[in-house]
Amino acid sequence: MLLEITRAEGVYMYGPSGETYIDLISGVSVSNTGHRHPAVVNAVREQLDDYMHLMVYGEMIQSPQVKYAGYLTQFLPASLDRVYFVNSGSEAVEGALKLAKRFTGRSRIISFSKAYHGSTHGALSIQGSETYKQGFRPLLPDTWLAGFNDPAAPGVIDNRTACVIVEPIQGEAGVVLPEPGFLEEIRRKCTETGALLIFDEVQTGFGRTGTMFALDRYKVVPDILVLAKALGGGMPLGAFISSGEIMQCLASDPSLGHITTFGGHPVCCAAGLAAMKVLSDENLVAACNYKSELFRKELKHSLITGIRGEGLLLAVTLPDPAFVSYMISKAPDFGLILDYFLFCNDSFRIAPPLVITEDEIRLACSKLERLLDQAAQNVKPA
Repeated sequence: MLLEITRAEGVYMYGPSGETYIDLISGVSVSNTGHRHPAVVNAVREQLDDYMHLMVYGEMIQSPQVKYAGYLTQFLPASLDRVYFVNSGSEAVEGALKLAKRFTGRSRIISFSKAYHGSTHGALSIQGSETYKQGFRPLLPDTWLAGFNDPAAPGVIDNRTACVIVEPIQGEAGVVLPEPGFLEEIRRKCTETGALLIFDEVQTGFGRTGTMFALDRYKVVPDILVLAKALGGGMPLGAFISSGEIMQCLASDPSLGHITTFGGHPVCCAAGLAAMKVLSDENLVAACNYKSELFRKELKHSLITGIRGEGLLLAVTLPDPAFVSYMISKAPDFGLILDYFLFCNDSFRIAPPLVITEDEIRLACSKLERLLDQAAQNVKPA
């Protein structure tokens, strides 16, 4: 799918000849407040008038970083009160892994099958699929994969474990929800053994699942929280967040335990702060839940075998991967933008901007149903 986009606004993207597309993926959960929300655009313009990059992160107080960190931590558990801004989700994962190894003095990292944490060397090492790893070995040593929702998974956590990194809802696995008690048991075993628990909320954060963060939904508090995507309100920004006690270990031996030139860029932080205020002020997080139910109610077709997920992070399952491929490739013909999952080929993603209206949901569902009709007529599963 190679589309030229000349403009984007709200939930719509526009082509050079006036083509109109409803964005049902939000740049993979980035544009939660929609494209070019006026408050975000204004914040970017105002910050540009003040300053852009000043110095490598840490030497100077830059108010956009301070203001955003202060606002962000108001929505987090009290123990998550130190924010380290970086450039991306992958770098946030790298920083979190380094922090866990430095604090515990251990090396073992446990992640989960079909997990996605990024494409940099360390993040790739803990990815839950061999497909993307095999061409780059040897990777980071002492990494172990457990099964998500496997009752035996907590048993692999022991006093050699530096950290367990988990998506509270697995995104690229096809929006797989945790079984009741699974995250709680992982938390208990980490506490028992002295391992740190890392939540990767790169996709699930900022209202995407119907609470500001998925940790709110499941009532499990990690030792380190990883954020990106919607964190920047459409600008590139990531963060790893922990307690003062844990984060302090990056300050010495060596003194620059993690350093980033452009992390916490003032324009990105200004955009992110504005976007997060929009989520709160416009009640978009709570509204995400009834919009989710509206999608489930309106989207009916004989090809659909299931819809799973929370909030506006949904996976629509079809009988054969061939139908999914057809849907995604033909979606622009119906004025839609759809996307696949890396590790789940029988489902397509629905994750529109949270600003999508009820009328836009109904319009999108009617277009999806016509597309499903065409797929049913033209696709011959193997």
